[in-house]
Amino acid sequence: MFQKTEILRLQAVRGTNSAAVLQLLRRFDSLSRVELARHSGLSEATVSRITAGLLRRRLVREDGEENSTGGRPATRLRLDDRRLAFGVDIGQSEMKFALATLSGKIVESATARTPSAPADAIAAIAAQFRGYQKKLARNRIEGVGISVRGLVNRQTGVVEMGHNADWIEIPIRDELQRGLRVPIQVDNNVRLAAIAEHDYGNLTGLRENRCLLFVMIDEGIGIGVVLDGKLYYGPGDAAGEFGQMVIADSPGSERHDRPGCWERLASNIALCDRYADLTGEQKPGANGDARARARRICRRAIDGDASAVAALRAIGHYLGIGIANVVWGLNPDVVVIDATMNEAWPLLEQFIKDEFPAGPGIINFRNLMLRPSRFGGEGSILGAATLPFRALFSTGEQTRGAKSAPAAAL
Repeated sequence: MFQKTEILRLQAVRGTNSAAVLQLLRRFDSLSRVELARHSGLSEATVSRITAGLLRRRLVREDGEENSTGGRPATRLRLDDRRLAFGVDIGQSEMKFALATLSGKIVESATARTPSAPADAIAAIAAQFRGYQKKLARNRIEGVGISVRGLVNRQTGVVEMGHNADWIEIPIRDELQRGLRVPIQVDNNVRLAAIAEHDYGNLTGLRENRCLLFVMIDEGIGIGVVLDGKLYYGPGDAAGEFGQMVIADSPGSERHDRPGCWERLASNIALCDRYADLTGEQKPGANGDARARARRICRRAIDGDASAVAALRAIGHYLGIGIANVVWGLNPDVVVIDATMNEAWPLLEQFIKDEFPAGPGIINFRNLMLRPSRFGGEGSILGAATLPFRALFSTGEQTRGAKSAPAAAL
């Protein structure tokens, strides 16, 4: 028994070391074995053994030689981008599909209308996967990642409460698994966008604490929390619902979606409503209309429209208060904003920062970086398309999905 335990520990250490090497290559694009040893703290002999194994598994490849000042030039290594995974982002009105590489490059993408019936959406996902699979080679696509709005049980792959009443208790992973012979994982769209920003967003501000807050603003507000390189889910997979945080007391008996909750005061709909109150315009209806109107308001604000600037300032005020509350509690390194309102980022950034406390004794805000998302609304699809690779970068081993059933028509 003791001997078996020691073997398991050794395997875990090797996997962790392999994951560390893969993370470094993801971060720096290409490194020599000597540079990998220096960055990781591992010995050159250990790095050589690890990289030999990664080369055999076709997770890394050699990529030319460094210029040498004498002696044999060092060969550089990079992630092998022949490894591909398939991602789907299921939005309220649109589905996005993408193929991504280990290094987070989207090599092919497509969009389609989101069917109203979940069964039709699942069939469309399977058809798109098979189209890519046929175009490439059957063994090229190593897994499927699904991004969904709402409450998702990532362990079972069930959408417990989606973007509308039809998406309740939908076993999307098992339904797809009946016809596809690859691992399938499902997660919430905000969390997937957050981890994509962390892993592929070139966040130089993440230092020792390595805490990222990702704030997604649309019809509501959701936050993804990344601690020490890992998403924080909470015991019920529901962490990050700060949009329900009450920041302005208001009359009423509501205990959910209260008038003074954050997302009622600082979402796209709130911006449109505020602007309509100032100009007399009709208020928006569906969320898609609110998103388009919010974009127009932001462009008008950049052009100097006084009502648009005033509306954006009011929303930035509430955004700043809410973000500051979360920063006080979690002390992050970086806050990333993914919002339609980023169209007016120079204004929005200042309106948010106006609510942050200042002074040398305010540790939580002293070195805080506030920045817009690098991916401009595409973080969820990137997070979904790289979800099948996530285990490689944490344990050194590929995620295995549920046991595949015989292929069947979906």
